[in-house]
Amino acid sequence: MKPFATLLDRLVLTPSRNGKLTLLVDYFRTTPDPDRGYGLAALAGALDLKSVKPAMLRELVLERMDPILFQYSYDYVGDLAETISLVWDGAAKEGVDAQAEPRLSDVVKRMNALGRTEVRGAVRDLLDHLDTSGRFAFLKLATGSLRIGVSARLAKQALADMSGPGENKKDITEIETLWHGLTPPYESLFAWLEGRAEKPVLATPAIFHSVMLANPVETGDLEKLNPQDYAAEWKWDGIRVQMSSHGGTRKLYSRSGDDITGAFPDVVEAINFEGVIDGELLVGGTKRTNAPTRTFSDLQQRLNRKTVTAKMMEEYPAFVRAYDLLFQGEEDIRPDGFLTRRDRLADMIDKAPHDRFDLSDLVAFTDWTELDRLRVDPPDPVIEGVMIKRKDSPYQAGRLKGPWFKWKRDPFNIDAVMLYAQRGHGKRSSYYSDFTFGVWTVTDEGEQLVPVGKAYFGFTDAELEVLDKFVRDNTVDRFGPVRAVKATPDFGFVLEVAFEGIARSTRHKSGVAMRFPRISRLRQDKLPRDADRLETLVAMIETREGAI
Repeated sequence: MKPFATLLDRLVLTPSRNGKLTLLVDYFRTTPDPDRGYGLAALAGALDLKSVKPAMLRELVLERMDPILFQYSYDYVGDLAETISLVWDGAAKEGVDAQAEPRLSDVVKRMNALGRTEVRGAVRDLLDHLDTSGRFAFLKLATGSLRIGVSARLAKQALADMSGPGENKKDITEIETLWHGLTPPYESLFAWLEGRAEKPVLATPAIFHSVMLANPVETGDLEKLNPQDYAAEWKWDGIRVQMSSHGGTRKLYSRSGDDITGAFPDVVEAINFEGVIDGELLVGGTKRTNAPTRTFSDLQQRLNRKTVTAKMMEEYPAFVRAYDLLFQGEEDIRPDGFLTRRDRLADMIDKAPHDRFDLSDLVAFTDWTELDRLRVDPPDPVIEGVMIKRKDSPYQAGRLKGPWFKWKRDPFNIDAVMLYAQRGHGKRSSYYSDFTFGVWTVTDEGEQLVPVGKAYFGFTDAELEVLDKFVRDNTVDRFGPVRAVKATPDFGFVLEVAFEGIARSTRHKSGVAMRFPRISRLRQDKLPRDADRLETLVAMIETREGAI
């Protein structure tokens, strides 16, 4: 456990990408199997460890510590795992050998072998046997929230770097292709990377293949490109999925490789092709037709479910709008150009059930100005922009600069008032960086601010300092880690909030829910009385509903 704990400590304190890569490569080269495989799985978000609830951890630490003292400690540190790792009194259990730290693989195997009633005792015992860094690493693993600035892509790049220089070095694309067909602790993968074995053969049918991603259009990007070299298609407001069918096995995956087959059996059962298709999962008007395409909030009714009822499938009929073709049967066509792959995709979709699958339309344009007009005013309110794809681009995993771009519609904007704040995690654990904001509405008690959303990004480090100071100087109440700040018509902090969409919600007191809210500007020039009203947000929803 100690090598992994040391790695986490160093990664947290290393801001640069190259510095993190060096640490990861060193860990993978020097740590034996199977520990390094489980460490890799944890870093890449692929470790299936029996989860430990924060409430249980609080109960355990309060067996040995005054609750008020713990709350003060947690408030100061800002991260539950770090707080417990620092305050845990390991000496409270007699007979503990502080030097007998278990290996990471032993911890993983032990936790996954536990029954539900055995988890509490096992967690207590492990915390007693680990030092401060080990406790921090274990709690991060157990709660499933590392937040150390390492993405799955960076971990895979480290694997490529560790495989050796020159001709011996493996390409990250090869690793991406293998990744979802392998399971922790990846011993066959490491054997191949180190030249001790042949490349692993994936025998699992209908596996997930890493998707190709697009870069957002930045100022000046399109000026350097010839529009005749690119095709465009609408960017629909659903979720990116991959359909994989091989040897009678049919699967539906999210863009990150999560198996969501169980939530959409109506789509999976309709698959009548062999191959791998990239597309957008949406909800249609009725079970017999995809039109009109319904909103993301309708799709959310079925997301994150392991199973779905017949009534829900009837009320929210799902379908896939196909974008691209990776495999036709067993033939890998990813090296072909985009238009070539699309022609083959069109033939496949034409033979598939049209109530479950259709083909994404291409958008005709002659120059970037014309495409910009179409982007700003698309023909359907569920369209959130355009995708721009180089006509001859092969399908390559990851986010390459140049072949694919996404050009989204301009976001909605409102002025809202900061109501509550909470400390962040990782590098932001000492700052109030998560902000709940509200707008004005009339209630039985008169004019009041009602919460409508929460945002924790969009601002610079300098702006974070301003926001954090305002919270500390103007806290009026506390609710555990949450701070309520002063917000009256004549005093408070106004935030300009940008968001991608808005829908009705029965789960929120305000009756509305925003999609991807972020703080776009600090409006210190405005008083809270000048902020927007709930009626403005409701009008946005009604306008969209009318268009549909």
